[in-house]
Amino acid sequence: MKRTDFIRLLERNGWWLERDKGPHNIYTNGEVFEAAPRHKELKEVLVNAIIKRRGLK
Repeated sequence: MKRTDFIRLLERNGWWLERDKGPHNIYTNGEVFEAAPRHKELKEVLVNAIIKRRGLK
């Protein structure tokens, strides 16, 4: 999955950028944090794990 598509998915589910430092961008929904790597293309295994862990739609 492209990184931009993954970020769009996070933002549609109420997440926003908390920190932009280091090799990851950190997103939050106000309660928990999730790291998004800065690769152009993210592995499907990683994306699916985050979607399942955070209950994204």
